[in-house]
Amino acid sequence: MTTPTATRYEGSAPHDALRAALAAAPVIAILRSTSAARFAEATDTLVASGVRAAEFTLTTPGVLDALREYAADAPPGLALGAGTVTTPAEAQAAVEAGATYLITPTTSTEVIAEAVRLGVPVLPGAYTPTEILTAWRAGATMVKLFPAATGGPDYLKAVRAPLPDVPLVPTGGIGAADAPAYLAAGASALGVGSPLVGDACEGGSLAALADRAAAFLDGIRR
Repeated sequence: MTTPTATRYEGSAPHDALRAALAAAPVIAILRSTSAARFAEATDTLVASGVRAAEFTLTTPGVLDALREYAADAPPGLALGAGTVTTPAEAQAAVEAGATYLITPTTSTEVIAEAVRLGVPVLPGAYTPTEILTAWRAGATMVKLFPAATGGPDYLKAVRAPLPDVPLVPTGGIGAADAPAYLAAGASALGVGSPLVGDACEGGSLAALADRAAAFLDGIRR
């Protein structure tokens, strides 16, 4: 089987939008909480700080309603996705609610196939070289290397050596100080949850969220 190339999605609006967002700021902010009530405020703060991609996780109660409401008037240039997608039904529901890309925690070929059918980018979770290549050959747009912190930038670099054409997005336990090392090791973007979002979705300071976002982006630029 011939391995697909990273350019196979050129010309598709959702894929172009995600590509443009990550080119502007290679960070996907992961919003996960006990309630989605503050997702809109947190996302607005992230966008104002320069982040251009956000993921509303499906494990959050009320998230589809929050996604639908936010997507109806999302800021220009924001790539708004759904995360922790584990079934084709969840994939369809998320896209119907306004998600423009999907992220999974595992290498689910069923979810990948559904995303391809729906015409949206999909970033399946994988860790081993076998899982990464399986996800890529199944139609992944990029592959989420998860959990990234267990191997760190050195593991990312080692995996990329035999799989240089697969865009990898390390996710899990990446702090602002770690970001430059992951990008230097070959990451196409970074998936960042609590080290960036913190307690903002639980009622925490939005000003502090803006400061953390600025620190992430500043570290990446440097």
